[in-house]
Amino acid sequence: MTIHVALEHRTCYEFDRSVGLSPHVVRLRPAPHCRTPVLSYSLKVEPGGHFLNWQQDPFGNYLARLVFPEKVRKLEITAELVAELTPINPFDFFLEDGFEHFPFTYDAALAHELAPYLVSEEPGPLLASWLASVDVSRTPTNDFLVALNQRVCHDIGYSTRMEPGVQTPEETLSGRIGSCRDSAWLLVTILRRLGLAARFASGYLVQLVADQLPLDGPAGPSADFTDLHAWTEVYLPGAGWIGMDPTSGLFAGEGHIPLACSPDPSSAAPVTGAMDAAEVVFSHSNTVRRIY
Repeated sequence: MTIHVALEHRTCYEFDRSVGLSPHVVRLRPAPHCRTPVLSYSLKVEPGGHFLNWQQDPFGNYLARLVFPEKVRKLEITAELVAELTPINPFDFFLEDGFEHFPFTYDAALAHELAPYLVSEEPGPLLASWLASVDVSRTPTNDFLVALNQRVCHDIGYSTRMEPGVQTPEETLSGRIGSCRDSAWLLVTILRRLGLAARFASGYLVQLVADQLPLDGPAGPSADFTDLHAWTEVYLPGAGWIGMDPTSGLFAGEGHIPLACSPDPSSAAPVTGAMDAAEVVFSHSNTVRRIY
């Protein structure tokens, strides 16, 4: 059954004085490879008088570059979209010959193209120990990735962490807890150390109340919900980029709407920019409602 939902994401910065703003980059438009149909989209920025140019970064993500010629007392960014939530089977893909089982090796030409998504630093002791316990004997690729994703979900508890930035894998494994972006980056690093191209994904997660309670397993959300979320994408020849959500232990479905995917979390931030020194009151809201 298809459900149309309307999302509104508002971010507001209020300053205690008039401030100059550097050019800002906003990554709040669904990415080109988004599998969930987006029926309409708009981006509104206040105050007026700014210049907005749409671009694409080296990874194909949509960027809105904002230039503010005058000083401002307030900056408000509102993204709105209507999405068609039709159930997606996350395993509806075929793998090329030679990649149905893990471990496998990308051919030289493909490995060259995927180079930014294969780079990783030497693991610390905790990550090295975690990787050493991974069974890398010949296994169906899908089964291997499902087990890996679920293990990260099991090992790392979830917390809403308000501090900026992303924890290192060592920090996440040491505390055994992290935000969605921390678990996503940990899984990216693990996949790369195992020879699989992986990237960091930032986007919206939409979760709707189920019409009927499941016979077993968690009941899901008690109210329709959306928020910014982070997950991981792995590159599988024949299938392309496949989303893995280590926060839930599930593969990405129709409720995952990617906004920006990149080799490093810093280039997937929803909003980047600078301002003159001032006191700031920050507020935001993210709402979803069913319209069909």
